[in-house]
Amino acid sequence: MNRGTWRQLPLLLAAAGLTVWAVPGSAAVAEQGTPARSVTAATQVASAQACDPTASLRPTGPPVVSPGSYMAKIRARGYLIAGVDQSTFHFGYLNPLDGKIEGFDIDMVHAIASAIFGNPNKVVFKAISDDQRIPDVQSGAVDIVAHTMTITCDRLQQVDFSTVYFEAAQRVLVQTDSPAKSLADLGGKKVCATTGSTSIENIKAAPSHPIPVQVPYWTDCLVKLQQGQVAAISTDDSILAGLAAQDPWTKIIGPRFSKEPYGLAISKKNGDFVRFVNAVLQKLRTDGQWAASYALWVGTPVPAPPAAHYES
Repeated sequence: MNRGTWRQLPLLLAAAGLTVWAVPGSAAVAEQGTPARSVTAATQVASAQACDPTASLRPTGPPVVSPGSYMAKIRARGYLIAGVDQSTFHFGYLNPLDGKIEGFDIDMVHAIASAIFGNPNKVVFKAISDDQRIPDVQSGAVDIVAHTMTITCDRLQQVDFSTVYFEAAQRVLVQTDSPAKSLADLGGKKVCATTGSTSIENIKAAPSHPIPVQVPYWTDCLVKLQQGQVAAISTDDSILAGLAAQDPWTKIIGPRFSKEPYGLAISKKNGDFVRFVNAVLQKLRTDGQWAASYALWVGTPVPAPPAAHYES
């Protein structure tokens, strides 16, 4: 495949700005997305309140749908509504060959649907941008968000999170002919990340003073890098690996310079659902499903899954 063809792959994988609804038993249908909305005026760099962001609500036992619970409401509705990404290769992306959204994050959602319904496909996937994640949870537009979302103390003031289901760290992606070796070499250069991500805040706080460029979707960053509009992309290494897989004329550089523990975001009104989801995640850690999903989407060797950490 020639370079020009490779350059079009991210556009095929995700038409940035579209919302994809995957209704159970039917193909995904794209419709125009809503404008990105601001999550909060506070930065993600530091929280005024000290907390342990990885501590979540302890399950009360195996995942059981009890009468009157939020899970029972979801079951009565007939499907789970999940806010997901459609442009992050390997984690949540629209497969152009079959019109389905798939990836590691999507496997987590299917497991939760299976625990509620006994059917992993009873899910409506709503594709959203990074900036829509918290507002959509708070408004009830979605039941849960599975979207390479880092748990932070600031975000915990707005939504609840599951236990950590994946651990990533921020790095940098550049063109293969770039002389840069790390973010420290990009002072005064434009570096791309998505609006509403922890990545953009880390770029702003970098001592080398790169120029942050914000876009709705990671594929927008890749296009800007390909067109020479930015010098680099900086975000979680898990996301960068997917971008690099779409364009072999890019490379990941520099050390890991942040910790990005991923959690599934849920409304603070639904603590019983948080406990239920944590019970599902614990089952995935112990029965081999987490490892199988990691091997399929991320690769081998497969590490031990992140250990569950609960509030005391």
